[in-house]
Amino acid sequence: MSDLAIFSSAEFKNSVQDLRDLLSQNRLTFLLGAGCSYKAGLPLMSELTEKVLGNDTLREKSKTVLTSIRDLYSGSANATIEDYMSELVDYLAIADRRTMRGSEQSKINIGGNEFSAEELTNALDEAKQAVANLMFNKNVDISHHQQFVKSIHLSLQAGKTSRIVDYFVLNYDTLLEDALGLERIDYVDGFAGSVTGWWEPSVFNKERSDARVFKVHGSIDWCLLEGDPLPRRIRAGIKPDIGRNYVLIYPAATKYQETQRDPFAQLLQKMRNGLSPNEGEEIILAICGYSFSDSHINLEIENALYQSGGRLTVAAFVSDDEPTGILQKWVATSVISEQIRVYANRVFLHGDSNIRTNKELPWWKFEVLGRLLGGER
Repeated sequence: MSDLAIFSSAEFKNSVQDLRDLLSQNRLTFLLGAGCSYKAGLPLMSELTEKVLGNDTLREKSKTVLTSIRDLYSGSANATIEDYMSELVDYLAIADRRTMRGSEQSKINIGGNEFSAEELTNALDEAKQAVANLMFNKNVDISHHQQFVKSIHLSLQAGKTSRIVDYFVLNYDTLLEDALGLERIDYVDGFAGSVTGWWEPSVFNKERSDARVFKVHGSIDWCLLEGDPLPRRIRAGIKPDIGRNYVLIYPAATKYQETQRDPFAQLLQKMRNGLSPNEGEEIILAICGYSFSDSHINLEIENALYQSGGRLTVAAFVSDDEPTGILQKWVATSVISEQIRVYANRVFLHGDSNIRTNKELPWWKFEVLGRLLGGER
């Protein structure tokens, strides 16, 4: 029996067709998380965390910083390298503030060990570089991403007026951009130039493009060159003769200070604009591969739901049998519940509609979603 057979059954056949119709609308936006890259062969966050902490590129002092932070999360079942880097950013903000005010106690105590701002900075830079190296050096299969973008830009677009699809991407890899390029789908990502380029957000205003890619937390091919406040995109393996190369990625829980800096402030504003429908317009936000663990992103979505006047629809694809956490809260909130559709592992929820099954519904999987949207069943 086909692994998609359940979607041809009487109870879910109409739901799938409604989904295809929904994602065929003119204003379509995606929020894609790291779960979309798992089938491509990239490590899950737990595996990535272990590999970063044990990476040979980290100096001993940096390993001590990271393991000291890890130990503070003792008892947590799901803390990851993103949490540790977020904590590092917070500690750095404290150290910088103390230094700025001339404090004699500018060192930071973490689990009984004291570290200077320089040591914390080195640990953060080296952790980011280790993440980039582990992703760059991994052989990946982007066939699922290719299937996905073909379904969005060709299958669902067939016979319709052209549209620009927005992709807000939370993971650091470049699989989406690679797939769009391989399928000859014209896209912009905020950089002028080519594979090696410079930050130029005006390219997002380009009218003749099929997609816009917003890397909300940065990318493994972004870097800061010494003395330059804005990112460059540099091909892997190139060592620029312009000072030190800092990998420009920021973890999901990065706090207020970092989100006020460009390009991240610009990207978050683009996200707000992308979720704000104009008069007489409706926007569809499809969320896939995201665990709703980033409170900052959740707040942006929640604010957009309340401020849209009912003209923003969220289609959330989640691996849980039922909606949990913030998604469960939204579904239970009468003011916005009609704007939310949940495609969970054993249920489809939309307002008063509630279709349940004892069988698994794998439409939350990125590779399955791409096939369904392409018309396969």
